Amino acid sequence: MLEYRMPSLGADMESGFLREWRVKPGDQIRKGDIIAEVETQKGIIEIEVFDEGTIGELLVKVDDKVPVGTLMATIIPAGEAVPVTAEKAPAAIGIPAAEVAAAEEHHIRASPLARRIASEKGIALSSIHGTGPDGAITRDDVEHAISARMAPEAKPELQKEPPTAPKEGISETKSAIPSAPVEVIPTKPTSAPGFSTETVRMAVAAAMSKSNREIPHYYLETRIDMCSALNWLSEANKQRPVRERLLPAVLLIKAVARALNDVPDLNAWWEDGLQRKASINVGYVVSLRTGGIMVPTIHDADSKSLDELMQALNDLIPRARALRLRSSELADSTITVTSLGEGGVETVYGVIYPPQVALVGFGGITEQPWAENGMLDVRPVLTATLAADHRASDGSTGSRFLTAIKNYLQQPDKL
Repeated sequence: MLEYRMPSLGADMESGFLREWRVKPGDQIRKGDIIAEVETQKGIIEIEVFDEGTIGELLVKVDDKVPVGTLMATIIPAGEAVPVTAEKAPAAIGIPAAEVAAAEEHHIRASPLARRIASEKGIALSSIHGTGPDGAITRDDVEHAISARMAPEAKPELQKEPPTAPKEGISETKSAIPSAPVEVIPTKPTSAPGFSTETVRMAVAAAMSKSNREIPHYYLETRIDMCSALNWLSEANKQRPVRERLLPAVLLIKAVARALNDVPDLNAWWEDGLQRKASINVGYVVSLRTGGIMVPTIHDADSKSLDELMQALNDLIPRARALRLRSSELADSTITVTSLGEGGVETVYGVIYPPQVALVGFGGITEQPWAENGMLDVRPVLTATLAADHRASDGSTGSRFLTAIKNYLQQPDKL
């Protein structure tokens, strides 16, 4: 019998709330299947399994708070006999009997999470078309209904503070001066009801505070001539349809991944000592529209082509901004890359995300004076920085790593 426990989705996570079971006892599962949805400070995360077999027991109820490491379910390995009790177990856990009866009476099938969101938003389930198994209403169906009801999206209103009575000693003329209008900014993305920018910011702040306290950082910086890289990118994109064109970000990610093959000490975690990782999984920082960041993972970045990396970004970035990532996309990064893209800021200094031991920061590409072979020119220049853990490496190691990144970016045809 295999055990499935609540996974850790980052150094800042201590617990989460189970919001929906996607399986029932007796269901067959394969590696990578989604079995549950868990609510954390980073959004509602789809929880994957990495075993094959049959669901035995579901040991946690919907809406329970579940600490990291808690046993959530049992799995009967493929090939083993399935007990009759597992095959005849209830279809779901944590759904009140009255609610189930009502759903059957009205012939409305809906997941517990979809039912909860619809109730909170005042939407009748009977008005929603279900796209799940056997026509069941899913969270996506409810969210689409919410979006349809809210469209076109209203612009933030300008509200004025109500007039206040003049205080003693203050003239009526002064108190009558109208206050400046206040813009009301929505903080809860409609794609993930219940979450706000503040919860994401607090989660990031908690991890970064821990990093600053516990990790002895050192920083290195270098400038990279991006002339060859940008010229190569321009020529490569001429042969691609508009939707398949590459962005400079994929060159940066691939250069970092290739450099980690050369300097493996930085592709590691620090957990009771240095643990080198076999897979190179690059976490890429994504800024959210309403503020805050998410850091989804690009798995096996060194073995992916530039086109595959571009496809990965096109998939991950929208889901990260909608706070809808899988558990493996938040917990498996072996290094983090942050890029300011087309911003005017030239240099960014990052903070390592534990248990990783390094973070690479890329500023915006700007035209700068460049001296080479005794000649002065103007080139597109990129500033790359490294934040590294002094317990895992030193300046010499970090220097070799940044130099490797520079060399790969100056030979883009080898990426």
